Amino acid sequence: MKFQDTTLQIIEFGDDPSDRFYCLVDERVSPGGLNIEKMRLTDPRNIDLQFREAGSILMLTGDEAEELFLRGELDRDQLHKSLFTLAEKEGVIRVDTDQSKNR
Repeated sequence: MKFQDTTLQIIEFGDDPSDRFYCLVDERVSPGGLNIEKMRLTDPRNIDLQFREAGSILMLTGDEAEELFLRGELDRDQLHKSLFTLAEKEGVIRVDTDQSKNR
């Protein structure tokens, strides 16, 4: 996977930090990001599957992201890039070898 094949999408379902989600999305699956309006109609028991099928690679709650900001594992100023790097580090994605030199 290449960095430019992804996008960062921030989804808010409410006003609390726990209602905010940071999603790394595969644009090859969902060009332009996740269609949240369509996903709201899905059965809540299948929401994880719907996110995966829609191209969600990694999703963090606002609380989880805050913890990672405090630990220095995510960078607020380069959130998309640091989330991509975290996904690679955690084994969620594998970066194309020719791409890893150019990040």
